[in-house]
Amino acid sequence: MKIFLFILPFLLGIFSCQGQESQALKNKETVQAKDNKAWEDSSGKTIYKRFPIPIGYEIVPVAEHTWAAHLLNLPLKPSGSEVKLFDGRSKPNRHTYLAVVDLPIGKKDLHQCADAVMRLRADYLFNQGRYTDISFRLANGKTLAYGTWLDGKTPNTTNHWSYLEEVFNWANTTSLNQQLKSKSIATLHIGDVFITPPPPGLTYGHAIIVVNKCTNKDGKVKFMLAQSFMPAQEIQILDNPAHPGCPWYDLDFGQTLDTPEWDFTSSQLKTFE
Repeated sequence: MKIFLFILPFLLGIFSCQGQESQALKNKETVQAKDNKAWEDSSGKTIYKRFPIPIGYEIVPVAEHTWAAHLLNLPLKPSGSEVKLFDGRSKPNRHTYLAVVDLPIGKKDLHQCADAVMRLRADYLFNQGRYTDISFRLANGKTLAYGTWLDGKTPNTTNHWSYLEEVFNWANTTSLNQQLKSKSIATLHIGDVFITPPPPGLTYGHAIIVVNKCTNKDGKVKFMLAQSFMPAQEIQILDNPAHPGCPWYDLDFGQTLDTPEWDFTSSQLKTFE
């Protein structure tokens, strides 16, 4: 496959994500309104075009027509858009995200965290014509494959979504966690998933997906995350609580990956591939 670099014309003159940490921690709302413009090209309509790479970093080479390329090219709603819930209401906590993925989520309370991850994976495979590869483990331990569910019908976008809603009904973070393969944090790549089934005392876990990655000459890595949440809602690009207004997280995050609505550990990184 042809390998290419996504070259961003606004690489020069942008700020590092750590540029104004002290001020950000003092006044999150003010800094988000002011500094988010330094870390965002509001005219960009996809993930890789909306958010500049930090100074000194380069985008990771990605092959065309791959899982990683699919995520980098996810369409985004206009800058400043609010995340909408399945019933049309806005997500109450505006300060957890920096952009909204422009994909419909249906009118049912189904498209939650693990569902969004499975949906993105299924959409990628569907767009590639890899219908027989679309298959997900359900909470009862059985597997529901798109090809089997079609029962001879021709694949199309309508029955693709109907299949996904069936998966959303019967799969969860536990079943997705069982389906995915564990991997080392040192090999994190676009398309990997941080996931945890329900911890003791809770009825639900959480899953978020890596949607961008960059490196510098010293081998330092930064990455970007996306999620859905409860109740069912649009997919969103996460803010970084340590550096409000910045979408980039450091790979050397220590013991805990602190995201706006859930914490993970490095051992909770998994992959489809």
